[in-house]
Amino acid sequence: SWLLSGGGWGYPFKMIILGLDPGLGTTGWGVIVADGNRLSHIANGQIKTDTKMSLASRLLKLDLELTDLLLEYKPDGAAVEEVYVNSNPQSTLKLGQARGVVLLGASRTGIEVGEYSARTVKKSVVGVGRADKAQIQAMIRILLPGVKLAGPDAADALAVAITHAHHRKR
Repeated sequence: SWLLSGGGWGYPFKMIILGLDPGLGTTGWGVIVADGNRLSHIANGQIKTDTKMSLASRLLKLDLELTDLLLEYKPDGAAVEEVYVNSNPQSTLKLGQARGVVLLGASRTGIEVGEYSARTVKKSVVGVGRADKAQIQAMIRILLPGVKLAGPDAADALAVAITHAHHRKR
């Protein structure tokens, strides 16, 4: 109905968004609620894998823990930070594999999955495409008052979720 769609302004009334900052060693995650232009923090954390485990076991652990998050928070949408290419091809490949697991896991639920470059995330959250991690974390604390960040990867994941809230279909 008109009222449930946000009163005709095109915003879904309330949307739970799962933000993900993929990594093989640590994948950050953050869950927010976007209610019109208002954002609220639900939870954030990090999925860590042990470097002593095989690659397949690490990817499986990532998938299983992501599945638990999706079942617990039942997001209406998800957002993933795009992969950046670094100087170590092996690291880039492992990051790409972790990102593939995250994209597959989120899309398996049938929800919309947005992908955003680091520059877009920084610009959406801080207003500057070259913002550093400290600036991003400071803005997250302003946008989500009272948030306790589980770590830098969780902060990045919340920034991705906030970006998705700003860019979602209107």
